[in-house]
Amino acid sequence: MSSHRHRSRTETDPASNRPMSISEIKESYAKYADWIHRFDWLARLVTGRYRRTQFGDVDGKVLDVACGTGTNFRYLPETVELVGIDISPEMLTRAEDRLAELSIDGTLLQMDAQDLDFADDSFDAVISSLSTCTFPDPVTALREMSRVCKPGGTIRLVEHGRSDVGLIASYQEWRTDAHYSQTGCRWDQIPRDIVAEAGLTVQDTTTGLLGTITTFEISPDGGDE
Repeated sequence: MSSHRHRSRTETDPASNRPMSISEIKESYAKYADWIHRFDWLARLVTGRYRRTQFGDVDGKVLDVACGTGTNFRYLPETVELVGIDISPEMLTRAEDRLAELSIDGTLLQMDAQDLDFADDSFDAVISSLSTCTFPDPVTALREMSRVCKPGGTIRLVEHGRSDVGLIASYQEWRTDAHYSQTGCRWDQIPRDIVAEAGLTVQDTTTGLLGTITTFEISPDGGDE
């Protein structure tokens, strides 16, 4: 096992020691929302199979946390009752366009993932993709996902982080501060460490794409420990 995996999150992810504020993240997304929307095809090419596997069988009332431009929507069954939230109004505008193209009953709301304005046990499933890298406090955001998910429900994540391939990991570490300052994305984070710190119960997890993508199926039970 690589020695990288034995380091703590703060040692390997220096950007996490000085996270952007919510207002800074909103400002960054206002700048990049159109670019992200236009390159949605690339997100589908790189992560589409992971999103399809993770999100393709959820049902009932589904919350998409940090839904961005709505990239996840196409992978959901048409029968779901979707609620998508994001901190960026510019992202939500693009997500509205995406939702209008699909046969899904959906509502989009501007909201902070770290302070969800929903009652406990509100959703049958909570999904999120490539999001913990941008939350100022990803542990709090994950615990909020657990809080609003019904007992017996499911939390499904597709996350990215530091590769388990040495050369790629070294490049990520070298570029992490510059990348974070430009986009607010901590691309050398370790998602497994963040989920563990949140105290969530992992039912299944896989890693792919040279170790840069990690998927999680999580039970909300015990998530508030």
